[in-house]
Amino acid sequence: MRSTKKKDKPNITILLIKNEKFENLYILLNKINNFKKLFDIEIIILSLDTEFAGIEGNSSLKNKKIKLINKVKKSEVSNSIKKLIIESSSEFIAVIEDDCQYDPNSLITAFDKLIENNLDLVLGSRFNYSSEIKGLNKKRKKISKITNKLGKYCLSNKYSHITDCMTGFFVLRKTVCKRLINKIEIDGFNFIFEFLAMSKGNLSIGEIPLIVDANLNDKTIIELPILWNFVISILHNLSFKLLPRRAISFGLIGISGIIIQLSITYFLMSITNLDFEQVILFSILVSATSNFLINNSLTFRSNKLSGNLLLIGLIRFLLITSIPLITNFALSTAFYTYILGNVFWAQIFGIAICFIWNYTASTKFVWKKT
Repeated sequence: MRSTKKKDKPNITILLIKNEKFENLYILLNKINNFKKLFDIEIIILSLDTEFAGIEGNSSLKNKKIKLINKVKKSEVSNSIKKLIIESSSEFIAVIEDDCQYDPNSLITAFDKLIENNLDLVLGSRFNYSSEIKGLNKKRKKISKITNKLGKYCLSNKYSHITDCMTGFFVLRKTVCKRLINKIEIDGFNFIFEFLAMSKGNLSIGEIPLIVDANLNDKTIIELPILWNFVISILHNLSFKLLPRRAISFGLIGISGIIIQLSITYFLMSITNLDFEQVILFSILVSATSNFLINNSLTFRSNKLSGNLLLIGLIRFLLITSIPLITNFALSTAFYTYILGNVFWAQIFGIAICFIWNYTASTKFVWKKT
């Protein structure tokens, strides 16, 4: 049995990733507060996209080590988790996303397993044979299972025993994991998935079943940016991390722009008497504008432009992408004439060079970091 003497109590930092239902937060904090005889606990609450105050007024939580960080953007969650883990002075870190969905008593189970088996990381699994998910609709449950299975293809075979590689509940040993955490990319899809992929099978990992109560959290809709980031994360890992995430996203959106351009061109020519030369410029403009708006919402979401900056960014983007229209023609012709007289490869060469220009210039001049 673990001693309750203060000197024997391990230091643990608990990171709570909180959405909007703050009435449930007090329930969770009070439950965690019951563990103070077992742990020296520090709690850090990350409030997503909203501002929350009032912890100081809760008498049961006074004089406790609780820190509140308000208005954390969803696109910055992984970076915030990474930063807080690195800066924490605790030997053990627990992360609980979507807070009240998970039974706080699982913290004790996870910590015991971490210590007793001398593990580096313990994951709480939603898909373990002993797990139980309450109140989650079938569609959301199916999507979670599919994304989890796809994610496992990107992980080392040494992690084949893991049943939930995208869990929002885990406990880790900081001294062992810190070096790998430093390497995690800040715009990753899911912190623990990126961490597992980065570790390449070098961690000793255990798992516990979770009881998940989705009824306590109404935010069960998977947002488009989250799904998009998942697709990009999978492709990034399948490329052995050689292709930058944003370059993959930029390229996929560029393909959608080609489809839009072709569709508009064929559509206008079919319903009007206009010639190709008369509709192509309009099609290109619509396609480029579409690419800009989608990239602004997905690829560069962390640097998303709005208001007047959105209009300025669009003008810059159109100017940047107009240069390759001439460059593409010149490069493709030169490649075909002087290097390889193949129509297909000549066009691919021109497109590749223009893609590199568009991506690099857009990153630097349109969505530059401020």
